[in-house]
Amino acid sequence: MLMDKSFFSIDKYRQDNIRAIDARFEAQKIAFAPLTFQAIRALLELGILKEIEKAGDDGINARELSKKLGISLYGINVLTEMALGMNVLKLNPDCSEEKLVLGKTGWFLLNDELTRVNFNFTNDICYKGAFELKDSILEGKPLGLKEFSDKWTVIYEGLSQLDERSKKSWFEFDHHYSDIAFPNALPIVFDNRNNPKTIIDIGGNTAKWSIACCKFNEDVKMTIVDLPGQTAVAEKNAEAAGFKDRISTCSGNVLDESTVLPKDADAYWMSQFLDCFSLHQITKILKKIYAAANSNSRIYVLEPLWDKQKFEGNAYSVMATSLYFTCMANGNSKMYRFGELVEAIEEAGFKLEDAHNDLGSNAYSLLIFRKA
Repeated sequence: MLMDKSFFSIDKYRQDNIRAIDARFEAQKIAFAPLTFQAIRALLELGILKEIEKAGDDGINARELSKKLGISLYGINVLTEMALGMNVLKLNPDCSEEKLVLGKTGWFLLNDELTRVNFNFTNDICYKGAFELKDSILEGKPLGLKEFSDKWTVIYEGLSQLDERSKKSWFEFDHHYSDIAFPNALPIVFDNRNNPKTIIDIGGNTAKWSIACCKFNEDVKMTIVDLPGQTAVAEKNAEAAGFKDRISTCSGNVLDESTVLPKDADAYWMSQFLDCFSLHQITKILKKIYAAANSNSRIYVLEPLWDKQKFEGNAYSVMATSLYFTCMANGNSKMYRFGELVEAIEEAGFKLEDAHNDLGSNAYSLLIFRKA
């Protein structure tokens, strides 16, 4: 079946058909990106975009905005003029007076959930630390993490210790991307052929997947494997959801030799987990799973693979997330392509049994493996 031409294909990156004048404009957007990002942040947090949206198609001029919001005319002008240049705002074409109206891009900045979580995550987690991106690449360490603490080696050690705003932005980002595919993944995991009774949820975080499984299947029992700080949160959430007897935890760092995974489970599940590790580490983790699994165990990997996205904008978001891993999270992982992730897993002794792509609005891929 031929792919719809409106859908994204990595073949786009084999072409360079942009006009030189347009390419120069794109280069200017990059050159001023830190400033324009902060301009949008100010427009959002000062309520300017929302006030312009309220004005509807008629629009509102800068003086009216200044009076309504108590912001200097100077401040209104520098921000809204930049927003015009970014196509976030437009001028009412039917009015001789320069009245500002919300552009389509502005609408998404105000109302689109994907844009909101990406924006807040970038601002609250990544923005300051991104200055250390180059040196993070050279040293293989997340040097931007010092913006939060100079004691953590990876961000996961301190998630429970983040300030409330940063914590909210991190978890909303994480859950938006993974949770959105859960409704599509659950029927695949619990189909009539497999229907696992025991699942090891590796990197189970706040227990969202384990709770979803218990709600979907009344017989399944879950075990969450994660760092101690995360399993403590998971236990509280499992109890609050009424599944204390069906969700247990196993605390430990999956990379440590001393951490032993529960054996002979029907399924081993990892949702947006392996992108937190280098390819070498992924193979190491899967070898540990190989030692724990039996010949009937299935290994489920849910990941947003950038070369399996439906739309170019989604692929861009996934690629950009790799930079967060470089300078903030761990310094050595990224969002992977289909082929390189499968190869790293199969190197541990598994064989890809099935792949379900385009799950949820963010086009997740659910990869299913068994022992070769």
